[in-house]
Amino acid sequence: MFDYLANPTRFMRLADYTVWPLRLIAAAGLLIGSWLGLASSPADYQQGDAVRLMYVHVPSAWLALSSYLMLGLASLFFIVWRHPLADIAARAIAPAGAGFAFLTLVTGALWGAPIWGTWWVWDGRLTSMLVLFFFFIGYLALANGFDRPERGARPAAILAMVGVLNLPIVKFSVDWWNTLHQPASILRSGGMAIDSAMLWPLFTMFAGLQAFFLLMVVQRMRLLLGQARLARLADQQEAS
Repeated sequence: MFDYLANPTRFMRLADYTVWPLRLIAAAGLLIGSWLGLASSPADYQQGDAVRLMYVHVPSAWLALSSYLMLGLASLFFIVWRHPLADIAARAIAPAGAGFAFLTLVTGALWGAPIWGTWWVWDGRLTSMLVLFFFFIGYLALANGFDRPERGARPAAILAMVGVLNLPIVKFSVDWWNTLHQPASILRSGGMAIDSAMLWPLFTMFAGLQAFFLLMVVQRMRLLLGQARLARLADQQEAS
């Protein structure tokens, strides 16, 4: 499967079939999820309407973590197996993942201000998420900090793999340390601690944002592949 998709021509052919379905899923998920979250779901009995930030904050956090895991895996494939599309995939994932990590931090601050009485605290969850955002930025800086992209590919991939060590810290920080951030409400040993009236809008928004993320990655991979092809043609013309 990986060898099949590693061929740029096959990938471009497959990408042509995925763009419009992803656009439709993203638009439907975001529109329906926004309506459910803003108009249909109830306010929280303690947090009031501030809880509606959850419908953006939580899916953004999930996507920030999952996208960094994808970045680490793509970097691993590039370092170990030298797959042709691995570096392209990593370069496409990183800016989208950084955007969701930043959105997580911003919505978390907006949510924390009325609930905690402060925009920011240096607790385990918030600090580790900030570190994750910096890993994204560090990858982008290394990957794009050289005159030729291939020169930054290997150091950026190594940094991305190191950053994977931060993922369990982000996930389990609320269990390991006493923090202001609430513990998990969905993936927990005692079962979900969230009402279905809030759960469905949350999952709908996540589906829309997940499709939007995949759409950004596919479109950016197409762009990067096109740029790489033009660069090869330019090199061939110079050589001839």
